[in-house]
Amino acid sequence: MISADTDFGTLLARQAATSPSVLLVRRLVGRRVAEMGGIILADLDVVAEDLKAGAIVVVTEDSIRIRRLPVLPRRAVGF
Repeated sequence: MISADTDFGTLLARQAATSPSVLLVRRLVGRRVAEMGGIILADLDVVAEDLKAGAIVVVTEDSIRIRRLPVLPRRAVGF
């Protein structure tokens, strides 16, 4: 799934889901579809294995962040 809506990633994380993968497109507002498609396609080889395995992938014009599913809660650090 490809989306600009971060709610998909939040839902997957809260449910500790292992699928489906979601590719989130961020900070590309105002771009034409062809430009966004070019950015996504340019990065697809880099993230293909993660998407197959189950991941939340965030793509911006100049960065990629990958979070494998299931997203586990972060542990609180005690003092």
